[in-house]
Amino acid sequence: MVTIVDFKTFENEDEEKFHVLIVQGGLEAVKSKETGQTYFTAKTARVSCTFDENTCKSLIGTEIPGTIKKVEVEPFEMINSQTGEVTMYSKRNVFVGEGENEEEVGQENTIENNIVEEEEVI
Repeated sequence: MVTIVDFKTFENEDEEKFHVLIVQGGLEAVKSKETGQTYFTAKTARVSCTFDENTCKSLIGTEIPGTIKKVEVEPFEMINSQTGEVTMYSKRNVFVGEGENEEEVGQENTIENNIVEEEEVI
C-alpha cells in the first residue's frame, strides 16, 4: 500500500498547469553506506493525474494498493532550482499498481518527461 501525502503543480511546454500526486510507501530500514548506522526512510514517487487542485487536496491521506520501485530509465538531468546544479540520473522511483508488471513501468510512465521547469507553481 502507498499513501497520497501531497501534490505538486507544474506547467507543460504549452504553459498549461497540471497536477501530480506524491505517493509514499511504507517505512523501510536502511543501513547508511557512510556510517553503517541504520535509519528509517520511505520511498516517494510522483504520479500524474487529471484532478483539479481541490480534488488533489482532498485525496491526501488516501491509501492505494501498490508499491514504489526504483527502475532504470533513460538518463535524464535535473536542475536544482536553488543552486542551478545539474545532476544526471538513470534511475527513478515509480508507482507500481497491483497487478502491474514492474518491467513495463519506466520512462514512458513518468511525469518528469513532460515538465519544462521543476518548480512548484502553487
